[in-house]
Amino acid sequence: MGKIIAVTNQKGGVGKTTTAVNVSAGIGKLGKKCLLVDVDPQGNATSGVGVDKRSIKFSSYNILIEGIKAEEAVIHTEYENLDIIPSSIELAAADIELADIERREARMKNAIALIKGNYDFIFIDCPPSLGLITTNALCAADTILVPIQPEYYALEGLSQLMNSVRIVKRRYNSYLDIEGVLLTMYDGRLNLTQQVVQEVKKFFPRKVFPVVIPRGVRLSEAPSFGMPIMYFDKASKGSAAYMDLAKHIVNIN
Repeated sequence: MGKIIAVTNQKGGVGKTTTAVNVSAGIGKLGKKCLLVDVDPQGNATSGVGVDKRSIKFSSYNILIEGIKAEEAVIHTEYENLDIIPSSIELAAADIELADIERREARMKNAIALIKGNYDFIFIDCPPSLGLITTNALCAADTILVPIQPEYYALEGLSQLMNSVRIVKRRYNSYLDIEGVLLTMYDGRLNLTQQVVQEVKKFFPRKVFPVVIPRGVRLSEAPSFGMPIMYFDKASKGSAAYMDLAKHIVNIN
């Protein structure tokens, strides 16, 4: 049965979608079947694996709101062992629409349960918020992966995220755990980076990944070509880092 990992941080611009796309593609390259579920209305994970949003028939919106089967929304990408359930702009209003649906927090969990056995890993790319869409992802997930940029405001809002995790754990998903915290856009030359890293390790003892994701132009360019970094520039530092992260996640499971 596939392990479900929600990639989440309500703070935007921390490398959440970059991580969801590249770690799932990296694990696919390691020979494990991966499903990427895009529940962010911006749909950047969808375009990041080369899927044309205009050609999508069904998306995660149709699963959450209309109750279609997850398998109907699955698209096979051109990358090894990587499928995606795409996003659509309709998701922008999904939090409001979900409010009137019975057992609204379990819509994604129930849908993914039917295809979970087809994959080794399922990654959910969450929106940068803590609304009902993210709640659905946390209810469906076994663990959460939290990308953090080592900057001054890095820990701001993390207590709110962890409070949401505790609420979901108490009410809906008692098995939810932290997969790990990932330091992104890392520049070890900066004193501030080292200070923030120490704070993050205090906040999440024994949960910070040994792999860090460096800043890199190639990593920033890859999404505009609809390619994960290990296909766009295999020799780049970003590619090496995400492949190391993929190996780490596969080995610890």
